[in-house]
Amino acid sequence: MAPRVVLVTGVSRFLGGYLAARLAGNPDVERVLGVDTVPPSRDLLRRMGRAEFVRADIRNPLIAKVISTARVDTVVHASVTANPAGPSGRTTLKEMNVIGTMQLLAACQKSPLVRKLVVKSTTAVYGASPRDPAVFSEEMGPKDLPSSGYAKDAVEVEGYVRGFGRRRPDVQITTLRFANFIGPRIDTVMTRYFSLPIVPTVLGYDARVQLLHAEDALAILERATLHDLPGVFNAGGDGVLMLSQAIRRAGRIPLPVPSLMVPTVGTVIRSARLVDFSPDQMRFLNFGRVVDTTRLKQEFGLTPRWTTREAFDDFVNGRGLCPFIDPDRVAAVEREILDMAAKLR
Repeated sequence: MAPRVVLVTGVSRFLGGYLAARLAGNPDVERVLGVDTVPPSRDLLRRMGRAEFVRADIRNPLIAKVISTARVDTVVHASVTANPAGPSGRTTLKEMNVIGTMQLLAACQKSPLVRKLVVKSTTAVYGASPRDPAVFSEEMGPKDLPSSGYAKDAVEVEGYVRGFGRRRPDVQITTLRFANFIGPRIDTVMTRYFSLPIVPTVLGYDARVQLLHAEDALAILERATLHDLPGVFNAGGDGVLMLSQAIRRAGRIPLPVPSLMVPTVGTVIRSARLVDFSPDQMRFLNFGRVVDTTRLKQEFGLTPRWTTREAFDDFVNGRGLCPFIDPDRVAAVEREILDMAAKLR
């Protein structure tokens, strides 16, 4: 059954704002409310059409009044994020992710009209360690529980969501564990990382990276909102890229850094406000992470349009990233080295 009144959190960001725009364009949805602490950009607000922007902080218990007054029946919690906004950084980020989720769930619990909850989570809940399996399925847990940053926030958020589900078994809950987003229109830690002219990597490691195109993420969120699909679903593009392959496809210059120096380099990059790397994100770039998406395709009923490689290439082409090193020249040099090594043998 299609929802009547939908509330979407985090509408000043790409996913929340464009999801509200898609839902507003659906005649079966009577009303769409977009909630955030700051208004969306003028362009995004225009695209949202008939969706109503409500300036509200989900950390404040008053969010319960918004839900009850508007008679909301479906809540899409899309504001959980890894990207700190402004100089306040991680403290505010954790408050928005964890405290905001707690208050939002408390508001949903009070409203008897809420019948569906869609939660944007992340594959970061599986952590990143050298003991990880080749592929994570939804039933698996992390080998090393995330102890800080966005990954820890996501683990706590999912814990509160499960608790809410026990208290309100009448509410259908869909938890979407997204792989890292990539695409020409979205701004994330990964897009900033691969846009650096010189990309730091961990010496001796070459992580397997699974990505999801931002447009696929929107399609998944929209389907979860419009259809009754309870459960936990991994969401990522087919296939993987080695970190070295991704850097090369973007035409960037890799800078291998010894493991002991990685925290220092991360601090320097953060202080320069180039990329805000948390420790869990640095571990991801060390060990990588890949998830199984069989349940997404078979039970959820959606296969991402872009593979990991296609999504990354669309990001590179859409951003117009100019290679600092000619890939053909690099390939020629590699061939020369291999030929020389073959002759020496």
